[in-house]
Amino acid sequence: MTASDEGRQGYGFGTAPVFLASISTILGAVMFLRFGYAVGHAGIVGAIVIVIVGHMVTIPTALAIAEIATNRRVEGGGEYFIISRSFGTTIGGAIGISLYLSQAISVAFYMIAFGEAFSPLVPTIEAQFGTGFDLRFISMPGLLALTGLVVLRGADLGVRALYVVASILAVSLVLFFAGGPTDGFDPSAVGVFSGIAEADPFMLVFAICFPAFTGMTAGVGLSGDLANPRRSIPLGIMSATVAGMIVYIALIVKLGLSAPTEALATDQLIMGQIAVWGPIIPIGLAMATLSSAIGSIVVAPRTLQALAGDRVVPAEGVNRFLSAGVGLANDPRNATLVTAALAVVFVFLGSVDLVARVVSMFFMVTYGALCAISFLEHFAARPSYRPSFRSKWWISLFGAVACLVLMLQMDLLFAVAAMVFMVALYLVIRRSRGGATDDLAEIFHGVMTQATRWMQIRLQKTKPSDWRPSVILITSRTFDRHAPMEFLEWLCHRFGFGTYLHYIRGLLDASTVEESRSIQEQLLTSSSERAGAIFVDTMISPSMESALAQSLQMPGISGMDNNTVLFEFSVHDEPAVVDEILAGTKLANVAGMNRLVLRHTDHFFGNRRSIHVWLTWHDHGNANLMILLAYILLGHPDWRDAEITLYAAYPKGEVKERTAQLREMIRDGRLLITDKNLQVFGTDDRIDFSRLVEVKSASADLVIRGFTGARVQQKGPDFFRKHAGLRDMLFVSAEEKIFIE
Repeated sequence: MTASDEGRQGYGFGTAPVFLASISTILGAVMFLRFGYAVGHAGIVGAIVIVIVGHMVTIPTALAIAEIATNRRVEGGGEYFIISRSFGTTIGGAIGISLYLSQAISVAFYMIAFGEAFSPLVPTIEAQFGTGFDLRFISMPGLLALTGLVVLRGADLGVRALYVVASILAVSLVLFFAGGPTDGFDPSAVGVFSGIAEADPFMLVFAICFPAFTGMTAGVGLSGDLANPRRSIPLGIMSATVAGMIVYIALIVKLGLSAPTEALATDQLIMGQIAVWGPIIPIGLAMATLSSAIGSIVVAPRTLQALAGDRVVPAEGVNRFLSAGVGLANDPRNATLVTAALAVVFVFLGSVDLVARVVSMFFMVTYGALCAISFLEHFAARPSYRPSFRSKWWISLFGAVACLVLMLQMDLLFAVAAMVFMVALYLVIRRSRGGATDDLAEIFHGVMTQATRWMQIRLQKTKPSDWRPSVILITSRTFDRHAPMEFLEWLCHRFGFGTYLHYIRGLLDASTVEESRSIQEQLLTSSSERAGAIFVDTMISPSMESALAQSLQMPGISGMDNNTVLFEFSVHDEPAVVDEILAGTKLANVAGMNRLVLRHTDHFFGNRRSIHVWLTWHDHGNANLMILLAYILLGHPDWRDAEITLYAAYPKGEVKERTAQLREMIRDGRLLITDKNLQVFGTDDRIDFSRLVEVKSASADLVIRGFTGARVQQKGPDFFRKHAGLRDMLFVSAEEKIFIE
């Protein structure tokens, strides 16, 4: 091995083989055999629309391939390598197997069409031998001979043959365009906008013709044999795509202006009657199909070899067999034999149209995935994604959507089967790889990060018209109680945002940082097990007061500011804990944040069926928040069977007026409180209000009461220990003006 060989990738081809492999596959069997049919059934305009619609898929795909190929070193495996290194091996494997099948079946498709090139000789052969002649007698030996050449001589022979067949293909096109109309052609009968009577549906014609446009990726499969794939792939496939589109539009116009519609629809070799020298068309067809078959049988085994090299096939022995290469260029001899065997099966089918429809569906799946990759990479905006060639995100998105729509329009059954097949492949491959990697989660992590960044910035700049809770809770007592975290999850399940901070006392140093990371993992696990919709983190600080001061200044994770602080204590906690909460409520008041104090018991909210809200003459500013929080709790599945009972205690002279106000608020605010669940009490000096609350709410699963800074200042920590006979309680103080509309 020489030094130059050591630095060379594969055969070290340049851009020309990429262009030739692509253009000779684009201008292949379908061009010769089915574009007369397309013009005959859809008319000139309809056939041009087919070309345009087809390129609405292939051009975004070509741009996406060109972009992704310039982002990183491209190795063997072509499109599969690009997909797997962007999507991950699991998704890449599912798409790669579909891609391989489309490439392998394409070998059969082109060899069947190769046999069609000899159809003018069939009458002579049958007359000579006095028996029927099946064109598969040509397709099958041709496939075996081609396989033998590629196995024995490698891709180098195939690429050199491309120059010969591409030259003959060019000559056949020149002679076709130089030809005149067929004998007896009436120009007035040209089908510009429509074809023959009882023409095939447009989407059927499109499905049959679509493989003509898929050849632009044929050159990508040579990625492992290119000296500079980051340059050769974009330049080769883009130039071939544009050149192919121009030729097809010119071909359609020439066909429509040169032969009767009926002849176009029925004679699959009508181009021979138009060309200056008719036999050049079967020769060109033979060369075009042979070149396309060469391209496919060179590319498909390399895709299969790359799949096996990544251990995608769920059998280690099979992976070793298929990934094995021969010689300096690592020719995939074993994968070529497997590909040939698969092609033999489809050659036996012998139907160009049937195989074309199967190939179209597999290519559509692959192209849609490639466009989706490009779009997601644009949207995720990862710093590691730095292609030297850039497409536009909306072009890639359009290509992905177009693929999906066209798949469903072309053949709903085939489309659904293809998508089910892809999902099944993904699950099988993921399971065979131990289920350790969820590539879908990896993909959308970047997308979600970018979407969150954009939405947070937008939310911060937009003042919401409706109030929703954005609650922050900081506590050091995480692992000896579950009620606080779960209560925060209930509040923020549907309507709000919650931030749970575990407080770690100490200075910020290596040991506390390590402790915080370990605790955060535990918090994430605990929250995930309950499917909690809150953000969990840790806070390191010398004291609870400083930790609270820091947390009150934190930006909200949702993009909107935190507006509420939740404090918690258990009835079993020491008095010092309540003293700490009292100091915390004063600090939160300075920050202008709503304050919630949860006093929880061993009852743990019981059956979660009854919420009692108590309003008093002190709760003029708290009432709306108290009622709204009760309603928000009902939005969680754990509280879906609960009822809200609203109790109100006012001076006797205000009872009638206050009752009317509450009923109007409940009605206009569409709150789930019935008239029978509203009770208003008149109070005076002779009524023990605390006793009244304990009697009425003794069995309630949650009692909500209001408080004000002045009342707590007056009563001290004992205020939160009131109603010792009740179960779980939530004390509420609103610092914002909250409206229930």
